Amino acid sequence: MKFLKVLGGILLALIIGLVVLVLVCANNPELTEKIAEFLYPDRYETAGTESGTENPGDGSAGNADSDASALSQGILLGEPDRGNGNAARQEGSSAGNAGKEGIAENIRPEYIAPDEAELMVPEKVSGRNGYQQIQSEAEQVDDESAKALESSLGPGQTGDGLSFDPLFYPYYEMLDEQGKHLYRQIYANANALTGAFAPVEEVGAAKLKTVFEAVYNDHPELFWMETAYYGKYRRDGRCVEIDLRFNRTAQNLEASKAVFQENADSIRNQASALSSDYEKEKLVHDILIDRITYNPGAEMNQSAYSALVNGQTVCAGYARAFQYLLQQMGIPCYYCTGYAGENHAWNIIRLEDGFYNVDTTWDDVDGGNYDYFNKTDSDYADTHARKELSVYLPPCNGQMYRNLEAGSEAGENLRGIEDLGLRPEDVLHTLADYYDGCYSRIVSNGAGSYSFPLAVEGADLLEELYRAYRSDAYKQGYMERAMTDAGISSCEMSLETEELRENRYLIVHTVNAR
Repeated sequence: MKFLKVLGGILLALIIGLVVLVLVCANNPELTEKIAEFLYPDRYETAGTESGTENPGDGSAGNADSDASALSQGILLGEPDRGNGNAARQEGSSAGNAGKEGIAENIRPEYIAPDEAELMVPEKVSGRNGYQQIQSEAEQVDDESAKALESSLGPGQTGDGLSFDPLFYPYYEMLDEQGKHLYRQIYANANALTGAFAPVEEVGAAKLKTVFEAVYNDHPELFWMETAYYGKYRRDGRCVEIDLRFNRTAQNLEASKAVFQENADSIRNQASALSSDYEKEKLVHDILIDRITYNPGAEMNQSAYSALVNGQTVCAGYARAFQYLLQQMGIPCYYCTGYAGENHAWNIIRLEDGFYNVDTTWDDVDGGNYDYFNKTDSDYADTHARKELSVYLPPCNGQMYRNLEAGSEAGENLRGIEDLGLRPEDVLHTLADYYDGCYSRIVSNGAGSYSFPLAVEGADLLEELYRAYRSDAYKQGYMERAMTDAGISSCEMSLETEELRENRYLIVHTVNAR
């Protein structure tokens, strides 16, 4: 009995001690952290390895040091805002840094994603998705196995010397310097069909996934690379081996490349003969939706190969084929991933006045060939929400090529000049007429803040007008003369364009003159 009393006393003392320890830890977080560090040293080694300041940095030709700031803006630099009023920089997106390790510190999303719960997918395109997110498989190896791998496994191709133009490869530009180094290595080893290699930078699982996603999104020409990869990691989280996965086209890669390029060239050659980027884009769009059949069971359906060679694919294949063809013609076009009722992929393209969304998959339905072609983020806000790295792509606010296609649903609801209180004789038909209109409005209003509308006729005149602003020819055309005659020393002006019926356009000029 005496023994039991002693044992009971010891247990009671232990319970009281544990209760006291819990209370002390609850009020002293630093003590809790020190105890955890003592008990789990490996976890805290990982934190020390992966933390720290992340410094920001055609496939092989281009300048990685080029100014990429145009990619972070919704309008082209140095141009008036010709959008719908949403082209200004939007700071502090709710997406934050999207929880992605490896993103450079100076990269912030300007795109604001709509609430997924509020998206409404039209019935005629419901289910036309099929994008598969990047999948990473992981294996933890013991210290002995890790050391053996480190002594026997080399880096394969390091990719040193490669550079990537940020205008065409925006995902590369999103990464910090370590991430860019790993990106070049993964890209080079994918081209060399190197299955397993040691990373050239110390990296954990989360950061490696960000880098792999960046490589995959930037390079539709790597059609033999799967969306999944395999990694081996030490107990402290450091990666010691990366294994890439390839589809069956890698078994005879040169033959696969030849048939892929033959099919791509048959489309590109037709489009290259056209004069403007918009005309090339539209023809590629039309050919793809004519040639491709949406098939969720299609082989290799995440690749451009499935679309261009097999002619059967899902949204990812449509988007990567469109991306590849436009890239080949020197037109910046990006692979964009997100949510549209399900996981979905589409494109963002840069034309003369800014960026546009294009969804070839959803346009490939009866009677809807241009419903999702060259649209703004506002147009997509009810149906599409970007996710993952795509939140860092530029906002889409272009107006010049929005709703130009005959038969688009949006065109049926356009306003006419009579809705604006204008007469046919008020519509301007030449650039000289437009210059005269701007001159007279500025001279009559003088200094101050005000706006004035002008209506012009024809997409050709609208394009000529935009060229005048891009080249600063408008200054000599009317602005310098108007400022002199109005007695003003400085004049800032932005433009918003609205498409009207009968191939007419309303241009609202907002002026701040002093």
